[in-house]
Amino acid sequence: MPLEDHPLRYALANELHARPFPSLEAPCTAAYLAIKQPKDAAARDRQADLDHLIALLDRYGAPHPQPGATHYFGKIGRHTLKWEQHTEFVTYTAFSEGLGSRAFDPHDFEVFPEDWLAMAPGNRITSALIRVDNRPSANEIETLISDWFVPESLACSHVLDNTATIAGDFRIDPAGHLRFAVFVADDTGARRVGRIVQRLCEIETYKSFSMLGLARVREMGKRLNEMDAELTDLVGNMTGNGALAEDTLKSLLGISAELENIMAQTSFRFGATGAYEAIVNQRIDVLREERFQGRQTFAEFMMRRFDPAMRTVKATERRLAAMSDRAIRAGDLLRTRVDVERSAQNQKLLESMDKRADLQLRLQKTVEGLSVVAISYYAVNLVINMAEPFGDAAGLSKLVMTAIATPVVILLVWWMVQRVRKSME
Repeated sequence: MPLEDHPLRYALANELHARPFPSLEAPCTAAYLAIKQPKDAAARDRQADLDHLIALLDRYGAPHPQPGATHYFGKIGRHTLKWEQHTEFVTYTAFSEGLGSRAFDPHDFEVFPEDWLAMAPGNRITSALIRVDNRPSANEIETLISDWFVPESLACSHVLDNTATIAGDFRIDPAGHLRFAVFVADDTGARRVGRIVQRLCEIETYKSFSMLGLARVREMGKRLNEMDAELTDLVGNMTGNGALAEDTLKSLLGISAELENIMAQTSFRFGATGAYEAIVNQRIDVLREERFQGRQTFAEFMMRRFDPAMRTVKATERRLAAMSDRAIRAGDLLRTRVDVERSAQNQKLLESMDKRADLQLRLQKTVEGLSVVAISYYAVNLVINMAEPFGDAAGLSKLVMTAIATPVVILLVWWMVQRVRKSME
């Protein structure tokens, strides 16, 4: 009997090879686009992404991907298109052979028609033009990058054992795109060129998505400051009287609930920011940068511009968690105090009830004693009236009969009252 494969064996193995690097020969151009829905991108309708891709392929008469596909690679006209669907976004990269007469010409992005872009199921999170050319001399590279990029933020370095030189300033040009230049040595293979271009696209994409975490932090920063001040005031009011403690507890529970709500709303973004930051740093590391003409490398650019933003996000995440824990601890302490105060009040109430019960018992005994006297009085009169004819025959006066009957009647009444009490207990 043959060994049976796991139902997902081939799917899992093929996933590792689903997104190969493109093979690019210099000179060439890459137009890159990343699209993300403004809200709930992770839970978006992914079929809309596929439909948008198919609409582009139909423009060029290109074959369609398989139903449910998450990646596509094929020719569209004179271009080669690479499409990928990710957790929060989709990316389009169009590769074209040769270079135009004008560097970073917005015309290179027209591979994506304007009306098709207007129908995108989301917004552009980033786009870039990547110019890949044969590497000239260092002085010529210096001249070119000085013309193309903003010197203050320019990053430039040799990568992959000096097989290529990359440059970029991470600024959006007037056409709305970022610019990257890749100068490759003559002996650099097509697959290596493709990996370099792919790494640049990934660095830019994941850098942009990481910065969404900073935008979220800035958005909620004012409210966090207000809540922090409110929490400090409430903790300071914990030494107030009982009535104030009740109000303080309600306010603390309200802040705790709001903090938990904020944490629930931001947990995905903070988690994604950390993951994207790690990818950015990993993609830069694998480029194995070497300094070019004393200029800052991509790693140094990220250390100066990108890392502080990520530290701000992490600090805010820690602050939010600390505030939530602080509110919970304060609420627990105040709840304990309120419970103790309520227990003391209940104890006093029970003591008061005990005193009232004791008074009621004494009153009951008094009433019982009076009842014995009253019942005995009427019973003695009744017995005397009934026994009077017999007393006259025996020669006993009414006074003597009363003296004889009174203790007997009182004992009988007392005995009956005791039996009734016992039967009720």
